[in-house]
Amino acid sequence: MLLCKKIRINVSEQDAATLEFMQGKCRGLYNWWVLKLRNGEKWDLYDAKKNLQESKQHDPELVQVYGKLLQEVYYRLDGAMKAFFRRVKAGEAPGFPRVRPRHYFFTLCYPAMYLKIEGDKLILPTGGKGKNKQYSNIVARLTEIPPEQFKEVAISRDGKGNYFASFVRERQEKQYEIDGIVAFDLGIKTLATSVNEQGRVYTVGGFKGSRWYNKQLDKIRSKRDKCKKKSRRYIHLSKVYKRVSQKKRNKQQDSLHKASHLISHNLVERTIVVGDLSQRQMVTKQHVERNKHLNRAVYNEWGLYAFLEMLKYKCVLYGKELHFLDERNTSKQCSGCGNLQAMPLWKRTYCCVECRLVMDRDENSAHNILTRFFARRAPHTERCGVLHTPQSGVDVTMASCEGQVQQLNLFESA
Repeated sequence: MLLCKKIRINVSEQDAATLEFMQGKCRGLYNWWVLKLRNGEKWDLYDAKKNLQESKQHDPELVQVYGKLLQEVYYRLDGAMKAFFRRVKAGEAPGFPRVRPRHYFFTLCYPAMYLKIEGDKLILPTGGKGKNKQYSNIVARLTEIPPEQFKEVAISRDGKGNYFASFVRERQEKQYEIDGIVAFDLGIKTLATSVNEQGRVYTVGGFKGSRWYNKQLDKIRSKRDKCKKKSRRYIHLSKVYKRVSQKKRNKQQDSLHKASHLISHNLVERTIVVGDLSQRQMVTKQHVERNKHLNRAVYNEWGLYAFLEMLKYKCVLYGKELHFLDERNTSKQCSGCGNLQAMPLWKRTYCCVECRLVMDRDENSAHNILTRFFARRAPHTERCGVLHTPQSGVDVTMASCEGQVQQLNLFESA
């Protein structure tokens, strides 16, 4: 698996002009071949590379571009053509390679063996030799320490004109001494509750600042609605509304990243099982009629879909296995005797009428998910993969079967 570390680099005006020149020539060569292919030219990677010398004679300025960058243009176009033929064969939308516009920065990919790093300096070679060398090598200042044993470096530019160097390297396999299974149940009042084979319970709290931010946004929106549209105060309040909304989204994303990193990296268990939660079933008409305050119980803006997507790629990153199981009836079933009983959403404590088991609703569901994963009980649908108050974060509570509880505040809370 390949990993990438993106580092901002500082270049002088002369070196920036050199980068713009080389990427412009690479983009022009790419667009020239795209237009030839549109006119019926047959694509063959090796034949195209043989015509590079003819292209240099047609445009002598290509000599001033580093040769490996020009060869990368052909490999990039070859990948685009292979994807085009694959989509045509599968009966999908073809999506023929497009011409890159002038404002588009054509990424420059340097192999690692042709680069030099001296302290915080990254030296990028240019084309030409001896007296014919018009542009000197580019010296870029790194703002961070680059990773070791990288394969290539991709130079890119953002919309603000800042340049970045992306170091691509292989992920080092991490050996886990402890192998175990932990099952997670995505809840309402807490983001997730889990239990492992030893009976230890993990509770991951989600972002708790949504209501506070929603109140602030409601106040701003109420003031804005009283103003005349497109007035100075209306425009000012609109900007404030956008700024507060963006801050709320950033803190929510930060909370989800911390929670997913905690589960995929910090937990010692090797296998993670997550109940496939259906939020649509939570707001059925039957539930609403039984509880007038249901909306307050269900209300959360944790972004469970985004949380699961983060968990997927982070499990791949840290070498964990991620499984999804259908959690139907896991909240209604007793984890002790298997008795099924009605459990409306307003009931947060499971009290079994048969064996008198008293347990938190989400904890009981996590036990059932773990048991279902071991026994492969029906019904289950498995998909396997290798896969803020203003200052709030994620709170994690660890508890054992005997009732010993230890509170771990991994991040600062309000």
